[in-house]
Amino acid sequence: MCKIIDGFPASADVLNKAFTAANLYYNYTGNQTCFQIEDGDDPHGLNGWQWQACTEMIMPMSISNESMFPPENFRYDNRSEECFATWGVRPRPHWITTEYGGYKIDKVLKRFGSNIIFSNGMRDPWSRGGVLKNISSSIIALVTEKGAHHLDFRSATKDDPDWVIEQRRQEVEIIQGWIDQYHEDMAQVSS
Repeated sequence: MCKIIDGFPASADVLNKAFTAANLYYNYTGNQTCFQIEDGDDPHGLNGWQWQACTEMIMPMSISNESMFPPENFRYDNRSEECFATWGVRPRPHWITTEYGGYKIDKVLKRFGSNIIFSNGMRDPWSRGGVLKNISSSIIALVTEKGAHHLDFRSATKDDPDWVIEQRRQEVEIIQGWIDQYHEDMAQVSS
């Protein structure tokens, strides 16, 4: 998207730049001449996140008056009403801690988890809450300074930087090791 925006002449208006960048995401086929965002269609699966944000991932966020956005204070009751009006569900604000065992996730995972890769990019605004250190030999944290939100999970392209190619290689190598170990273990059980 940045390359598209940067490719415009300096005299181009901001709205045209923004539309062209959004067009890359919302009109990747090139077939659409107009975006019907109010019709409720969800061809990109974005509503899945909204559902999850109403049922499992309650994230209180507020906006100060020092932002370009209008100030807003998070109010659980308001969020609950929005979720109910949209999805017919009420948020479960303690679901994460109930499902995954509390606030000390590293302690819980060390005792009960295995074969997990926490992929973290420090340019991801959520990285502050990420697992940034290995918890055990099979609960691995891969941290990249330049990484963004789930960049390594996106499809590979010819423009991928070397660091993301290396991170994907590491992920595949780790997972392949787990699969190989499983097959070795199963071979010993059956012999």
